Amino acid sequence: MNDFPPLPYSEPLRLHHIGAGVQRRLTPDADAIKRIVRALDLQALDLFEVDINLVPTVSGWRLDGRVVADAVQTCGLTLDPLPVHIDRKFSVQMVEATEREPEEDAEIDLELDDDSADQIEGGSLDLGQYAVEQLALSLDPFPRKPGAVFEQPKEPGEISPFAVLKSLKSKDGSGEG
Repeated sequence: MNDFPPLPYSEPLRLHHIGAGVQRRLTPDADAIKRIVRALDLQALDLFEVDINLVPTVSGWRLDGRVVADAVQTCGLTLDPLPVHIDRKFSVQMVEATEREPEEDAEIDLELDDDSADQIEGGSLDLGQYAVEQLALSLDPFPRKPGAVFEQPKEPGEISPFAVLKSLKSKDGSGEG
């Protein structure tokens, strides 16, 4: 049983339905848009469309697409709304995960694949998950309004506990009030 939160937007597709290829335009409904806004910490998402073309390859599948979005992020310095327009193409290689039963006394061998293809498990993939992922990758992780500059706050003069006692002294320096 997994404890992962539900996906903000889901469009599942069984691998055996791909055939010679699948083309889709994904446009989430209003409820899914609200979940995406919350998941990506946006102020608004006025437009979100993803065109997807999924085709089989020799070793798996290739997902090519284009994400178009009008979002509003929050400036990390001023907290002002920061509108952003996204129009970006992407491509993801996919392979079906192979499950091997480990032998009792066998060593665990970790392999790092250089092909960096996404592993598809369970005979299906979620196009909605890829759409939201590509949107997230297109957003600035540290949005900053043009011209916004961070200014270091001034350090307090004296931080010593004796500073309080010093402020209690009378102005004549006698120490009596």
